[in-house]
Amino acid sequence: MIVVCDLLLRYDTSIMITSDKALNDTSIDAEKAYLKLLREVPLWRKAAMVNSLTKACQELAIAGIRMRHPNASDMEIMMHLAALWIDREMMVRIFDWDPILEGY
Repeated sequence: MIVVCDLLLRYDTSIMITSDKALNDTSIDAEKAYLKLLREVPLWRKAAMVNSLTKACQELAIAGIRMRHPNASDMEIMMHLAALWIDREMMVRIFDWDPILEGY
């Protein structure tokens, strides 16, 4: 059994159930049932779920970029988005775009 700890969560990685009741309002039985169902999901469906979550994160990030940079062109928005996922040195080297100068 491996126990992973950080400042907020403690969980047993063999079953991935949080052990801090203050941070988890889901019953252990419900969480076990949910994890059992997730284990039965076909790989193609899991990939689709990850893809959907990734797209949702990107859409939220774009909304934040539009709020911070209301006059940005579509290309500038995509550069700001890329700067959230790609480190500064690579952004400068590949795209000649410095997130520190342009903003995130």
